[in-house]
Amino acid sequence: MTTKLRLIVMSFLQFFIWGSWLITIGAYWFQTQHWSGAQFGAIFSTMGIAAIFMPSLMGIVADKWVNAEKLYGVLHLLGGVVLFTVPLVNNPATMFWVMLLNMVCYMPTLALSIAVAYSALKKEGRDVLKDYPPIRVWGTIGFIVALWTVSLLHFETSANQFYVAAGASFLLGLYSFTLPKCPPQLGSSPSKGLVYALGLKSFTLFKDPKMAVFFVFALLLGGALQLTNAYGDTFLHDFATAPAYKSTLAVRYPAIIMSISQISETLFILAIPFFFKRFGIKQVMLFSMVAWVLRFGLFAYGDPGTGLWMIILSCIVYGMAFDFFNISGSLFVENQADPAMRASAQGLFMMMTNGFGAVLGSSLSGIMIEKYFTYADGAKDWHGIWLTFALYALGIAVLFVFLFKHKHEPQPATESVAAGAFLSVEQA
Repeated sequence: MTTKLRLIVMSFLQFFIWGSWLITIGAYWFQTQHWSGAQFGAIFSTMGIAAIFMPSLMGIVADKWVNAEKLYGVLHLLGGVVLFTVPLVNNPATMFWVMLLNMVCYMPTLALSIAVAYSALKKEGRDVLKDYPPIRVWGTIGFIVALWTVSLLHFETSANQFYVAAGASFLLGLYSFTLPKCPPQLGSSPSKGLVYALGLKSFTLFKDPKMAVFFVFALLLGGALQLTNAYGDTFLHDFATAPAYKSTLAVRYPAIIMSISQISETLFILAIPFFFKRFGIKQVMLFSMVAWVLRFGLFAYGDPGTGLWMIILSCIVYGMAFDFFNISGSLFVENQADPAMRASAQGLFMMMTNGFGAVLGSSLSGIMIEKYFTYADGAKDWHGIWLTFALYALGIAVLFVFLFKHKHEPQPATESVAAGAFLSVEQA
């Protein structure tokens, strides 16, 4: 088996694990367990909590003491054990701690998978910018295949989805020990201290007003990135209570409909070079925010019947909403940060979006839905929920136009996009 094929298998399984439950856990939570919205928001915040500190800590371990591929394998084996216990959980408070432990194991593997892939490609003298993206795209394919698998097996509202994820995690954990060696590189280097290793030096970027404003918007938009992943599937499942929609494709296989979002991601990545060259980073980020408005707004007015086209269009728009901000944001950081702290600056960007932003967005959205958009019988006002999210995204977009100052300086798009295209891999 060639190195490229071995890395493709790794990437496929990496995101198959996540895709097995990320979109469908909401259906299990609300349709099967009938737990509250506020508590569900806390569940999705576990990703953000883990993303704040675990990737950096495990990065230190891999850099100094343990081969990255071995640490990667151990984390997936531990994560498989945790996922296997999820069906045994019978109350939301325990579920929070179990899912937090799962995310503590999973989130650092996103960065470790990149480290293993880069190391293997460089050892063979390959061009990482050219050879890694075709490998990474198989991660998105793995995510889509997992969604389809769970949906076609009718596991969307069942605890069996976690067994599927656990099986894939065990498989990848064992497979990881056969991957190319990625030994520690900093064992003999002088220590620069924990503050440097955790990327905390990058917080000095807040002294630059433009960077400070950018990171504030990264946090605000980060709060919206996982909302449709959290609630999209259960939103479609809720239409099953209406006889007119019960037998429609979107209600029978909502995860398959939602997988259009991931397919769209792969297509919009191809369009980014044109948009960068034509409009510049600020405009591309603004397009992303407007796309989020459409993403939520189309959900607000769509339905699985005559309004199915709006649901599908919302999934197509998701590719622009998700990719354009993550990639353009990482490129902005790359261009603006001092070369000596570019890596830690990228870590700060991910911390603001996937960390603090995800925690705030998941927690506050759950509380808001529970308090203002849940009826006495437990049913939800989905029109109001999605419309509120759309207005939130619109408010961010308007403020961004006036507060974020950045002049477009035309430059060759191909190289810069290649450099940033896989900096967003820490989200599916």
